[in-house]
Amino acid sequence: MASRNLALITGASSGIGLELARVFAHNGYDLVINSNSERLENATAELQSLGVEVIPVIADQATYDGVEQLWQAVEQSGRSLDAAAINAGVGAYGDFARESSLEEELRLIDLNVKGTTHLAKRVLAQMTARGEGKVLFTSSIAGSIPAPLEAVYGASKAFVLSLGQALRSELRETGVTISVLQPGPTATDFFHRAGMDHTKVGSEGKFDNDPAEVAKQGFQALMDGKDHVFSESIKTKLEGAMSKVIPASTGAEMHRKQAQPKEKNTA
Repeated sequence: MASRNLALITGASSGIGLELARVFAHNGYDLVINSNSERLENATAELQSLGVEVIPVIADQATYDGVEQLWQAVEQSGRSLDAAAINAGVGAYGDFARESSLEEELRLIDLNVKGTTHLAKRVLAQMTARGEGKVLFTSSIAGSIPAPLEAVYGASKAFVLSLGQALRSELRETGVTISVLQPGPTATDFFHRAGMDHTKVGSEGKFDNDPAEVAKQGFQALMDGKDHVFSESIKTKLEGAMSKVIPASTGAEMHRKQAQPKEKNTA
């Protein structure tokens, strides 16, 4: 019987997800890692070199069958999950009524909202039956304020934040804890994939946060049983604090200026 704990990480082929997998591995966890990308093979080899068991599952968490495929792999391991980082997500950019793609936004909802909900249902059913476990949801600083030009993305991350905090309350006497990670713009390929290279946040703001440090802070918050953590830069922490006191209209305007094309920013 394996003596190490087992953690599940989604979106683990790159970015914050891969960094989370590294942190769990460095802390002695065996891993079930998931992505819909062939890059998961490289991530698997690297993580195995750290001396832990790694079960890679290439499956699309934006589909019902993909979530079930991942969960079947967890069950087939014959082991219970001690922790899970439900991290997979995508962005979509543009003026909602006049520019952005409905197809991209519906897929975003399928992954960020439906896939997150589906997987959490499976994970938490197992954990509550055992009376122990830890789950980290990756939301975003964009989940705390309206996000013009990323309207559906921001709404999806507000959903994840609300879901995580509600589940934390529901499960407070079960031995299962829920934490929510709220990164600010982070130096990953997220903005490129969302078509935001030409924006201020996509070319400058992402350098405020190092994905490795974001992952370390998320892992530590999870281990400490914290409700949520804004990470990783001082700027992000200040934005998180401000989101609690400024009017939504003010927050929306601040976000719009960061997300619009750089040539429109005259300041």
